[in-house]
Amino acid sequence: MLSAPFGCDDASPPAAQVVVFTALDRVYSEPILERFEEQTGIRVVVKYDAEASKTTGLINQIIARRDDPTCDVLWNNEVVQTQHLANLGMLEPYKSPAASRFGPESKDPQHRWTGFAARARVFIYNTDLVSQDDIPTSLYDMSDPKWRDATAIALPFFGTTFTHMMVIRQYWGDIHTTDWLTAIKANGCAIAPGNGPVRDLVASGERAFGLTDTDDAYGAILDGRPVAVSIPEADAGVVLIPNTVALIKGGPNPDPAKRLIDFLLSAEVERALAEARSAQIPLGKDLAELPTPWDGLIDRHGMRFDVQAAAEDRQTTVDLLKKVGFDQ
Repeated sequence: MLSAPFGCDDASPPAAQVVVFTALDRVYSEPILERFEEQTGIRVVVKYDAEASKTTGLINQIIARRDDPTCDVLWNNEVVQTQHLANLGMLEPYKSPAASRFGPESKDPQHRWTGFAARARVFIYNTDLVSQDDIPTSLYDMSDPKWRDATAIALPFFGTTFTHMMVIRQYWGDIHTTDWLTAIKANGCAIAPGNGPVRDLVASGERAFGLTDTDDAYGAILDGRPVAVSIPEADAGVVLIPNTVALIKGGPNPDPAKRLIDFLLSAEVERALAEARSAQIPLGKDLAELPTPWDGLIDRHGMRFDVQAAAEDRQTTVDLLKKVGFDQ
């Protein structure tokens, strides 16, 4: 059984352990970490994110302990915040042998992180409320008066929604992005605490459609809820957001940490995440033919965006969101 971080009661903990912070939903990440523990005998001490703060909360905790790290491995559910830690000099380069499975687009050139098992940003829509002629295909649909008080988005300061906002800014620029955010807010877009709550608002019929991630949408589909997905590809393309794994500089258990990173980047783990309820999209070249529910809908490469530039512009995006009033 996995251990909760810190404050443990064991008088004599095993010599081999690794401390991992993960922002991937516990229901998906915990079985993977338990499998690593079973296969290696290395004790996994894990800290999960909180729904309210998602990735940002874990990143802030790592930064707060930069002079005395307690975390060995960051398993993030997105990439820009990981790059932010790299920019701060808090990630130790590690060229995992398992990283050879991935193309250069999935890896930091300096080997500070590797991306794997992606999710896509999609519209989830209620099939009882949205006709075939009205399926949303553009972000602009969220500001259409026809859908006043009928759309939803997660609070955009955290998680993959924050990453999505940074990508949109990169493609549209500040003025265009500000105009769009202002328009959807004025159109009564609901601001939910996370992507799961967006799914629930749409599945229950409280909202006609909203932005979420493929794993959240697929859960509702498997549950037989009246929902389907579409891609806002008319704007800039499919936004594909990988998980990332990175070695924390100065972490207390570097060798077990490297073993965990190797494991997380394995075909075994990508396959498990693809075949689980999360239906994540494998990025490894050796799993290119593994079917997913999104085949024919999503290009597994997705759109390209400058991760470094997005990370450097984090605060600008936060300031823009606050200016529009998404913090109120």
